[in-house]
Amino acid sequence: MLNACVLLKVVPTKADSILETVKTIREVRKAYFTYGRFDIVVFLEVEGYRELREITVRINDIPGVRSTETLAEG
Repeated sequence: MLNACVLLKVVPTKADSILETVKTIREVRKAYFTYGRFDIVVFLEVEGYRELREITVRINDIPGVRSTETLAEG
């Protein structure tokens, strides 16, 4: 298993819907709003780097997501 943290910068008016959409992803363990450089933090548990890449692509495709930064543990 691989744990990762994905930091999101989002369009402020879309933040609530983005957070709710992210929480529907099966591999998401926690997701919540933050304050500072990033708007939302998402903690994932995945099988490996291939699955991590697939999920980060899905997150980046959510309307209103401006950018992400992924921090993998392992």
